[in-house]
Amino acid sequence: MAYLSPAAAAGFAALLVLCWCGIGCRAAPPPAIYVFGDSLVDVGNNNYLSFSLLKADFPHNGIDYPGHKATGRFCNGKNSADSLAEKLGLASPPAYLSLPSKSNNTDAFLGGLNFASGGAGTLDSTNRGKCLTMNKQIDYYTTVYGALAKQLGTSAAQTHLSDSIFVVVIGSNDILNYVGSDSANKLKTPGQQLVDSMVASLQGQLKTIYNLGARKLAVIGTGAIGCSPAQRHQNKTGDCRVEANFLASQFNKGVSSMLEQLEAELTGLSYSFFDTYAALTDIINDPSSYGFVEIKAACCGLGNLNANFACTPISTYCSNRRDHVFWDFYHPTEAAAGTLTSAAFDGSEGYAHPISIKQLAAL
Repeated sequence: MAYLSPAAAAGFAALLVLCWCGIGCRAAPPPAIYVFGDSLVDVGNNNYLSFSLLKADFPHNGIDYPGHKATGRFCNGKNSADSLAEKLGLASPPAYLSLPSKSNNTDAFLGGLNFASGGAGTLDSTNRGKCLTMNKQIDYYTTVYGALAKQLGTSAAQTHLSDSIFVVVIGSNDILNYVGSDSANKLKTPGQQLVDSMVASLQGQLKTIYNLGARKLAVIGTGAIGCSPAQRHQNKTGDCRVEANFLASQFNKGVSSMLEQLEAELTGLSYSFFDTYAALTDIINDPSSYGFVEIKAACCGLGNLNANFACTPISTYCSNRRDHVFWDFYHPTEAAAGTLTSAAFDGSEGYAHPISIKQLAAL
């Protein structure tokens, strides 16, 4: 057996590590994940809003979450924010409003935070007074940025934030409120005008986050919300509502183009955009390929498609939750949220562009 000097042995070992990593090593996780958005990623902020009825801090929500108790997630278990954090090798960040000392808790801030609020939209007018608007969420993040810069120094804070992932999930509520409004409002504000205002609002919000340190954006597009049980319930045929789906599709197109412009305009910005609309539509069109059976009815609720009423303690709920795409009349089950999140993270199905969240994290 040939003798290797200590230096040669160390080099050989390093080479083995490099070769091994080339075929399977997992990249180091980002330092943190910061989440903004609506009920699809709210992990309990709305629990702390005494003025709001848009809450999920009661059964049967959380029935499959660790501890089997409602946490404020609009889901039977883990939602998309939890799943994505898990994919990134991180703990799911806590709801910002759950922290006992919000202006000074720098250690907690470093681990990531979730500002999302059920009911929020890109527009301040969406569910005003019932949720943390997107702009209010950014106001809270501004406080966090200031605390980090003070504690770590501006340069170190910027390094931490530029390596972190900033997740944005927003837009569904603006559209749902619009399609549920009367014809007079729709005459006053045509659908494309709504979409344009939503994209413009989101553009300004993303620029603000960028100016406060964000460099890696994971923007999750709006799904085929016209296919949710609540929207199907309003169709006598039980089919998807065309108006809601059309606006969601147009919004996604607008956001995709806007992100391309932002990347060209803002130095150091990188992003991953996930086409939730296409991904969810494929699941609905071929559920068995993804392990699902029920695509129309909610698991938890009452009435037609379990969509006459929300999921509440008096509602019935299904035992085969893994088979259902929808948990309640608007939100996905843990299984569906996990499937969509995996597609966004891996990018294997071609729904994420220009890169996947996994590739974004590795930059």
